[in-house]
Amino acid sequence: MLGNINQRQMKQAMKRMGIKQKEIEAERVIIELSDSRIIIENPSVMKVKMMGQDNYQISGQERVEEIDSAPEITEEDIKTVMDSASCSEEEAKKALEENDGDLAKSIMSLKEE
Repeated sequence: MLGNINQRQMKQAMKRMGIKQKEIEAERVIIELSDSRIIIENPSVMKVKMMGQDNYQISGQERVEEIDSAPEITEEDIKTVMDSASCSEEEAKKALEENDGDLAKSIMSLKEE
């Protein structure tokens, strides 16, 4: 595609077009999605500045980790809901699970019943 252009000529052409390229020595790149993470260990990362925008080119082996989206519900949270809403442990735990661990919403939902 680029024919017989050597690295030096390529750098000069990029400089004339206002394109700056810099290698970033990264140990890991993590891209967080709503339900998972893409992790690239020992990546090759290039930062390219072109037309006022920074672009990153990342290459390497990826692995995907699923994210557990369930909220962490502690014994202290359960006790707080039990005391505030005057309910059983099972009711408090269920309310916390249904309200994504939100204490105030859990208490309010139990008091409405």
